[in-house]
Amino acid sequence: MIKWLVILVIVILILCLLVSAVDCNRFVTLEYEIVSDKLTRPCRFVFLSDLHNKSFGKDNEKLVETIDGISPDGILVAGDMLTAAGRQDFAPALSLMKRLASRYKIYYGMGNHEYRLKLYPDQYPGMYQGYMEGLAEAGIVPLVNENTYLPEFNLFICGAEIERRYYRRFRKTPMEPDYLPRILGQPETGGCQLLIAHNPEYFEEYAAWGADVVASGHVHGGIMRLPVLGGVLSPNLTLFPKYDGGRFEKGRSTMILSRGLGTHTIPLRIFNPGELIVISLKPEK
Repeated sequence: MIKWLVILVIVILILCLLVSAVDCNRFVTLEYEIVSDKLTRPCRFVFLSDLHNKSFGKDNEKLVETIDGISPDGILVAGDMLTAAGRQDFAPALSLMKRLASRYKIYYGMGNHEYRLKLYPDQYPGMYQGYMEGLAEAGIVPLVNENTYLPEFNLFICGAEIERRYYRRFRKTPMEPDYLPRILGQPETGGCQLLIAHNPEYFEEYAAWGADVVASGHVHGGIMRLPVLGGVLSPNLTLFPKYDGGRFEKGRSTMILSRGLGTHTIPLRIFNPGELIVISLKPEK
């Protein structure tokens, strides 16, 4: 009996590794539609998150071709396009950003990996400066706790960069009620307020701040996805995270949570392919 149990476990592990080998090298395209009475015109955005230097084909050709086929009004980025690890090369992430910036306006929100590079320049010599200089050359100015306005749609896009204490492992650090107003200021109420916020754990706080739409990533879909139970493990090493991917509602706020495109630390994606997301924003008729 024990022998057959061992064989079964081995077979399951081999199956998971085979599935991961496939899922780590493919992505699916999902579209979400959000209606707001604050918008004046419809608009579509491609939403990217957690690339972690992954390349789908040479120079991310598969990703670029798919985005070109969508022809969005702009691209939302929720951070972690590169990985803060030793002297890891960020060329794949920067190359993709440059190629896309030559075609589309990019609204770049920072992830915890970009933030870590900034906090510890001695540990990651030259990486943050080199990456930021590369983005600047491409005409990309990250939204670091600031808003920008798109008058043609009456849409405001804000990028939130929260402190590292909000990414601690094993538990969620409570966020003070005045924290987001202190770092972001007050939300714009005269138009639709979209917030790019890498960590979805604080969706309730983003909604309380006044975000109509939240674009998040970070959780990688829970690494492995199970029927009914969903994502298994979050980056802060908690089991079955509440927010693992998809669409979530809180009052008048909607969060679109990407399962990301790449991997880091735990290089697995099991029943969990990468995601390229399209967010369609439409005014009420």
